[in-house]
Amino acid sequence: MRRLAARGAAGDAGEVAAPAADSTDCARGRHPSPRRLIDLCAIWDPGVFLPAVGWKRASGFARRRLNEAETLNSVREAQLELLEAARPRGPGSRERGPVLRMARQQQPPPWVRAAFLLCLLSLSGAIEIPMDPSIQNELSQPPTITKQSVKDHIVDPRDNILIECEAKGNPAPSFHWTRNSRFFNIAKDPRVSMRRRSGTLVIDFRSGGRPEEYEGEYQCFARNKFGTALSNRIRLQVSKSPLWPKENLDPVVVQEGAPLTLQCNPPPGLPSPVIFWMSSSMEPITQDKRVSQGHNGDLYFSNVMLQDMQTDYSCNARFHFTHTIQQKNAFTLKVLTNNPYNDSSLRNHPDIYSARGVAERTPSFMYPQGTASSQMVLRGMDLVLECIASGVPTPDIAWYKKGGDLPSDKAKFENFNKALRITNVSEEDSGEYFCLASNKMGSIRHTISVRVKAAPYWLDEPKNLILAPGEDGRLVCRANGNPKPTVQWMVNGEPLQSAPPNPNREVAGDTIIFRDTQISSRAVYQCNTSNEHGYLLANAFVSVLDVPPRMLSPRNQLIRVILYNRTRLDCPFFGSPIPTLRWFKNGQGSNLDGGNYHVYENGSLEIKMIRKEDQGIYTCVATNILGKAENQVRLEVKDPTRIYRMPEDQVAKRGTTVQLECRVKHDPSLKLTVSWLKDDEPLYIGNRMKKEDDSLTIFGVAERDQGSYTCVASTELDQDLAKAYLTVLADQATPTNRLAALPKGRPDRPRDLELTDLAERSVRLTWIPGDDNNSPITDYVVQFEEDQFQPGVWHDHSKFPGSVNSAVLQLSPYVNYQFRVIAINEVGSSHPSLPSERYRTSGAPPESNPADVKGEGTRKNNMEITWTPMNATSAFGPNLRYIVKWRRRETRETWNNVTVWGSRYVVGQTPVYVPYEIRVQAENDFGKGPEPDTVIGYSGEDYPRAAPTDVKIRVLNSTAISLQWNRVYPDTVQGQLREYRAYYWRESSLLKNLWVSQKRQQASFPGDRPRGVVSRLFPYSNYRLEMVVVNGRGDGPRSETKDFTTPEGVPSAPRRFRVRQPNLETINLEWDHPEHPNGILIGYTLKYVAFNGTKLGKQIVENFSPNQTKFTMQRADPVSRYRFTLSARTQVGSGEAATEESPAPPNEATPTAAYTNNQADIATQGWFIGLMCAIALLVLILLIVCFIKRSRGGKYPVREKKDVPLGPEDPKEEDGSFDYSDEDNKPLQGSQTSLDGTIKQQESDDSLVDYGEGGEGQFNEDGSFIGQYTVKKDKEETEGNESSEATSPVNAIYSLA
Repeated sequence: MRRLAARGAAGDAGEVAAPAADSTDCARGRHPSPRRLIDLCAIWDPGVFLPAVGWKRASGFARRRLNEAETLNSVREAQLELLEAARPRGPGSRERGPVLRMARQQQPPPWVRAAFLLCLLSLSGAIEIPMDPSIQNELSQPPTITKQSVKDHIVDPRDNILIECEAKGNPAPSFHWTRNSRFFNIAKDPRVSMRRRSGTLVIDFRSGGRPEEYEGEYQCFARNKFGTALSNRIRLQVSKSPLWPKENLDPVVVQEGAPLTLQCNPPPGLPSPVIFWMSSSMEPITQDKRVSQGHNGDLYFSNVMLQDMQTDYSCNARFHFTHTIQQKNAFTLKVLTNNPYNDSSLRNHPDIYSARGVAERTPSFMYPQGTASSQMVLRGMDLVLECIASGVPTPDIAWYKKGGDLPSDKAKFENFNKALRITNVSEEDSGEYFCLASNKMGSIRHTISVRVKAAPYWLDEPKNLILAPGEDGRLVCRANGNPKPTVQWMVNGEPLQSAPPNPNREVAGDTIIFRDTQISSRAVYQCNTSNEHGYLLANAFVSVLDVPPRMLSPRNQLIRVILYNRTRLDCPFFGSPIPTLRWFKNGQGSNLDGGNYHVYENGSLEIKMIRKEDQGIYTCVATNILGKAENQVRLEVKDPTRIYRMPEDQVAKRGTTVQLECRVKHDPSLKLTVSWLKDDEPLYIGNRMKKEDDSLTIFGVAERDQGSYTCVASTELDQDLAKAYLTVLADQATPTNRLAALPKGRPDRPRDLELTDLAERSVRLTWIPGDDNNSPITDYVVQFEEDQFQPGVWHDHSKFPGSVNSAVLQLSPYVNYQFRVIAINEVGSSHPSLPSERYRTSGAPPESNPADVKGEGTRKNNMEITWTPMNATSAFGPNLRYIVKWRRRETRETWNNVTVWGSRYVVGQTPVYVPYEIRVQAENDFGKGPEPDTVIGYSGEDYPRAAPTDVKIRVLNSTAISLQWNRVYPDTVQGQLREYRAYYWRESSLLKNLWVSQKRQQASFPGDRPRGVVSRLFPYSNYRLEMVVVNGRGDGPRSETKDFTTPEGVPSAPRRFRVRQPNLETINLEWDHPEHPNGILIGYTLKYVAFNGTKLGKQIVENFSPNQTKFTMQRADPVSRYRFTLSARTQVGSGEAATEESPAPPNEATPTAAYTNNQADIATQGWFIGLMCAIALLVLILLIVCFIKRSRGGKYPVREKKDVPLGPEDPKEEDGSFDYSDEDNKPLQGSQTSLDGTIKQQESDDSLVDYGEGGEGQFNEDGSFIGQYTVKKDKEETEGNESSEATSPVNAIYSLA
């Protein structure tokens, strides 16, 4: 009997939950203000307190201490005191001074008080506008640019020009444009118009005009009464595809083996055309290591061969916008050669150049020229380095980077290794690269110095700021670049210096600080950061709202919860200034907070443990200086559902009846449902089962009924589970069914499938069973196939007992179903039935979202969002797609979103290793799926920026050291800290002239730890050691190199220890010095002992000098053997010993004994005993056969047939003998048969009688080759004609055959 802990699944939040805001103000980006002196965000689940602001700027030590809060209770009490101190002291009045009172009962540690002060000193503050459309439409809002054309806008001259500019705001903004920094009067140009309710420009050329006249720099201004937002400066250019200049090209004359460059020089186009080479007959030019096109479009021949003049060469330019290809006049080659015959057989010659008489040459560079060059590339772009060399044979190109390796994850080789491409260049890719061109005649190299510059890129992009009157805030605009970009602030499109002065605004470089903001402070600010390589322009508005409190959830909700559970009552609200929220119960005047109640900043009231007395009406009241709002929630407490009599484990015989009890107690106002599971799957109640309210009965238990049974008692709010296991004993009786003797087989396939009762989400499938082939059908498996996502692939839909032939199938929306049925018995499965007709269900919005959503960085500046795509049965409609949303965690930025049709999306230009909130929502043409869960992902990691410091080494023994270091600050790890790693190598040995391997080794210390142990070192050696930090990207910089020396240790065993016995009197010992002395050897110790069998003599010890490697020992007796143990010594002690034994003495006693032992060993083996027994049995059988043959005489009587030749048709005789006859005994063709039945030989044949001793064809058996044959006169004559000679054993064996 087992009970499962799965209660109260719906009890925590209640049956109906109000729409809740985020659980903490941190998630909503809310920060402290003078009206709320401090804003603490308590992360409830892990019991950790974090201040809402100042967190990112706190030191690593402070952050670690903040994460080490002992309990949440003390922090809650301190927070309540602070909030109480910040509340208004009467209608319309409030205290502005920084009043700070800690709870008297429990003083927090000093670091908590420091965190409070850090919160108070922060100036960042903001209000988050709810997504409620009614609030969004009512609140005034400055303009925000939502859509604009790219900065470099190239248009097709054949189409109308479209320059996009969209913006939102309340009231709706108006638009105007500038062209080349001057006002662009749209009304004066009939070709130019602006789309309605939009700022998008449309320039129409249907009535004539030249697009080139409108080229220039455009900028869009979106304005309403609260401010002006600006678009980027959009540079409009018209695509150009000029014609190739006409020219006559003379044939190019070149010597075979010489280098050649055919220049393309395409006409300048906008954008630049794509270059490729073909012949004048439009055949592509085959390119290889010898002949290839450079990135400048020229065609390079490293060496010209005679076959190169078999075609001509034409450069082609393809222009993107016009989709046209222009062809240059073709080059014709004339190759001068010493061997005018272009023998095709030479093409596969191993040295075609010498075969054609072409002189070999060392490599030289065709591009770039000289030995060195430089190249500049912008950060984030692709770096392409190219080296093309001439020479005979054709040189090979290899690439290297000075002082490091090529970035394997970004570098790839192109154009037969002549080009190196590094994608997404960053600052660490700068440096010197060189290409090496080599053939068998020599090599040359060219060095390219790469400088990486950067257009401005964001570090902190300014975000919209929404404040209440009197609150403080700031706009931050931080960007980086190379050279360092400058920052220019503007307000409503005008430079900040020329704007009217504002005493509440202070500019501090890249930050604007607002203090005590008022309604008049509303405006749109622009931050323009630029350097010589580009610019960034961002709009951020400051909006000051004065809004009385409003409730965002439905009124008078009913919440039903289970007794003793935890629940939360939601009361989302909004107001500016941010209202103060209080909860009351049943109209009482006391505020609910503390004890069993806890109020969160977002308005939720948590009741830690529900009791019966907690039932009632709860009122939440939100108040600010502009008014108050309230809402009510009715809470009902219900009794839990409990199984008080649970099913028990049972053992039953097959064919008996089993009853599983499940009696439940529940709240009478809730609807109870009792269901059963078998092996954790829903149980099908067939005709052999009966389900009642308090039990499950199984009649005629079969072996397939064995398994676990789970009773599930559930209501709308909770459930309880109980499990029992049923074991079925097989019936051992012999089956009496007449079918048991018949052969069993797999069932025939079901047939005649029919779909009836067609409904929107279900259908009834009926089939006719096939023959069961003497084995009853136990189950039917229904499969389906759909023709949209995986046509032709069949999936299991459901399984039904073998007693039914009709079932109702539950269907998913928008699936074109086709069904088939498979029958199963104990032998196996039938072939699938023929498919049914198709049935398509109607579509609906998705009811689920994709699973396994993850966000992980694949590079340091991106985050790849992946998920498991939904299948056909969960798509519910056509054009399934996914709405991917993401935003930085714990910031107030808006959600970014994009629609994706695949299963992944890469977010680019992300900061290094920051957490993101990710949501992936399914959508089809019928609508969106449910609101998705939020998943936390992280952007890519970068290499750590710092190394461990203050590395200390303590020698533990000759082979181990202890390390201790100072951990790096978390913000320098730039990723997830995997481990600290020590790299160490053996620099030298303290022993002179001893070679050591300086191979680097490493020891890893996982986690954020400050110490570790490195073992398995070599004693008596000098070592060097460096420490690094390792994250998911790799190693960080190395620490300062530390030197240490290991002391002496014990040596390893002497090498090649050999024992020889030249005679019976002496034994010679030889050895070599240890492979690892591990110190200064002071000698060797030899221990030996004599033994004879199990008898041991006295151990003798000999000590030798460190230079001695030989020893001769006199034997005490010629019979005993010796066991030797030899070890080397240092000052520390003796090392590992080598052990050998002397060989056996060369006398007869020992080999004889050894042989005897071997024989004894073999004689005891089972296989040997069995073999001997088989041989003995065979010999016994042969002896018995020989004895029988000797007693019978070995004769085979043959019945005499008068006047009839011997034949196989002779009948058997009464005495059991038979006439021996086969094809060999028949008369030969042409022979004569005598009257008495004998065969008369022809004169030319030899007579057997001539070789025998008797006449008339009678031979004794031992003297003939076929045995003795006699002609029987009668039975008595035959019995008296036995031979008196011994029977041959060989013939006896033949007779057995």
